Amino acid sequence: MIKPTTYHIALGSNKGDKFKNLQQAVNAIYQHIGAIKLISKVYKTPAFGFNPEASADDFLNCCLVLESCLQPQHVLKTLLNIEADLGRTRTQNQGYESRTIDLDIIFAEDAVINTQTLQVPHPEMQKRKFVLKPLSDIASKSIHPELHKNVATLLSECKDNSVLEPINIWLKNPSRTYDFSRYNYIAIEGNIGAGKTSLATKLSHDFNAKLILERFADNPFLPKFYQDANRYAFTLEMSFLADRYQQISDDLSQLDLFKDFIVSDYDIFKSLIFSKITLHEDEFNLYRKLFYLMYKDIAKPELYIYLYQNTERLQQNIKKRGRDYEQNIADDYLEKINTGYLEFLKTQKDFNVKIIDVSDRDFVENRSDYLWVLGEICGE
Repeated sequence: MIKPTTYHIALGSNKGDKFKNLQQAVNAIYQHIGAIKLISKVYKTPAFGFNPEASADDFLNCCLVLESCLQPQHVLKTLLNIEADLGRTRTQNQGYESRTIDLDIIFAEDAVINTQTLQVPHPEMQKRKFVLKPLSDIASKSIHPELHKNVATLLSECKDNSVLEPINIWLKNPSRTYDFSRYNYIAIEGNIGAGKTSLATKLSHDFNAKLILERFADNPFLPKFYQDANRYAFTLEMSFLADRYQQISDDLSQLDLFKDFIVSDYDIFKSLIFSKITLHEDEFNLYRKLFYLMYKDIAKPELYIYLYQNTERLQQNIKKRGRDYEQNIADDYLEKINTGYLEFLKTQKDFNVKIIDVSDRDFVENRSDYLWVLGEICGE
């Protein structure tokens, strides 16, 4: 997965229902660009830079912290589209004009960009109190990559004497729409290539969860199994069981006071599902006895999410991620795994299970698909 970039965005409106304009812009940024981590207070500010002879209403201004996998030029293009959708029409007139919404990239981490269409950091930010004050609320220690001063220092040195008045209404963060507070432990499961790790990683990042990822890449028997399944199946399944038991036991017992819940990209019951497919009957019977001795001591997830993808899509994903030892996995093997999971889930009376068909969704590359998956998870 691409590591998201942290952006600082300034928002302003002095035309129409100004607070509503800001909220609609926040909603659209979350919908189309990325996760909003923080939103400043909203300040009433005098119109800045307008012709003194022109009549201009006061602005409402704020800033937000945004994390997005989009590149800065793509973020800019999307912000301009949001402005247009909310009724702003840019003209070639000289000077400032009233606008329903104004959206500017202030920082893109420590990037310095100077193109015909985009300048980052914003070249006027250090002169504008209506940017620096709300930005200081949420990012006072952020360093200007060219001036080498933090935002709090830039605010204290700013010669703009405008008087900003905080209003007593807060903008809502759209991420609060998705409520994970009822869960302490969520497990995400699915077939090989279903997207378990990608979804678990995105949830942990966006919703402040402790992330537990299966350590399959460290298993020396996995490539050997794909070369000679009969010889290495029992060894592989036993090593997976031991490792999963150890990892889950350790990670679930270690409290993290700074995280809201735990999300993992596997549940230990997958050991029994896979072993039933890969082992001979006598081996499986022995394995099952050992499994249940361990399973009774393991904490169970309060929400079990199964990502279903059809075999064709699974094979596409497997090819795309390019692990050499997975490239010859047969369709029949993937279909047996899907069947094994679905049969298991049908028999679980105590599990809170949600089966989500993502065969026609790309929640990694398409943000609207990701938000759809969040809605499926959090919906009743």
